[in-house]
Amino acid sequence: MSTFLTNLKNHTALTASALCVMASGAAADVQHLDDVIITFSLCVGNDCVNGENFGFDTMRLKENNLRVHFDDTSGSASFPSNDWRITVNDTSNGGASYFGVEDASAGRIPFRVEAGAPANALYVESDGDVGIGTSNPVVSLHAVDGNTPTLRLEQDGSSGFIPQTYDIGTNESNFFIRDVTNGSQLPFRIQPGADSDSLYIANDNDIGMGTATPSASLHVRRTDGTAKLLVEDTNNTAASQIMAEFKNAGITTVRLTNTEGVEHSWNLQNRGSSDNNDFRITNGAATGASGAELTLSQSGDLTITGNITTTGTTCGTGCDRVFADDFELLSISAHADLMWQNSYLPNVGPTAEGAPFNLTDKLGRMLNELEHAHIYIAELHERIGILEEAVTVVK
Repeated sequence: MSTFLTNLKNHTALTASALCVMASGAAADVQHLDDVIITFSLCVGNDCVNGENFGFDTMRLKENNLRVHFDDTSGSASFPSNDWRITVNDTSNGGASYFGVEDASAGRIPFRVEAGAPANALYVESDGDVGIGTSNPVVSLHAVDGNTPTLRLEQDGSSGFIPQTYDIGTNESNFFIRDVTNGSQLPFRIQPGADSDSLYIANDNDIGMGTATPSASLHVRRTDGTAKLLVEDTNNTAASQIMAEFKNAGITTVRLTNTEGVEHSWNLQNRGSSDNNDFRITNGAATGASGAELTLSQSGDLTITGNITTTGTTCGTGCDRVFADDFELLSISAHADLMWQNSYLPNVGPTAEGAPFNLTDKLGRMLNELEHAHIYIAELHERIGILEEAVTVVK
């Protein structure tokens, strides 16, 4: 008994009535029926020694198996009664070194810190910001790593669903989403320096590229003259490829396809049928392909199987007006003088070699000249008839 009391000297205040010794002389549990105040430090465990050097420790647990158990003895169903335990290190040889909080009632450890974890592996700031790898989180969750900080989202199959794992990470090359399950493909990436609103989804589901106010289902906006749309298929083995298709109520209204199997060749089809190729542009192969109503070759040759209709004409002095009674028709000689003087038909106008011209305007003016010519032919025919009659009379 004297040795036991000596070991507790300067550490424990005991009441005389609280110390019990079994009749056999063996040491019994020590029970205190009053508050216990340890004025100095406290060491608990088989390996505590007399003269323990506590340093700044107020309480120390010291032995080869360290556990602090919280045993809630609540007996009423309306009170919580789950037991918890602070666990330090595995008890088996070769086990893990860690600090853990164990759900003792369930027998599992929901929180664990392994030995050797770096400084500030988990840091909660006074304002609630959480730092991972930093003691100065500046947002709600702030992760810092020297190389590609990454968040992994893993569905492990434990609930009966197909396993799938994605990583969300960033580095000096890009921000990315990685499909770990399917060969670590990178289906989504953003490179540093991308402009604001490079990709913007409005609350009406319109998508803006370069704009925060998309005015169509897909709105591409640039301010430097570089706006364009490229659709590319690197597999050129198929003879016919649908490059773009537009549908209304399930019916194809416009379809853009490459049916020639060659570069720079495409068809624009509509009316919900692949047999109605309303517009075809080709680089020269199969320009007369069945179903093509219009074919424009790479050399500029235009083939049209239907008719051309224009919405208006320009006839210079007027087309059919030449037949009006009040129309001042030039004489044949006056008209001829203008033609030879200007080196072009008066109402057709000049047509420079190799220069572009308005086909509708030019066609209308040619029609005007054709009507002049037929009027002049009729006049000449009448004059010839008169001359023939005069010759007959003379004979």
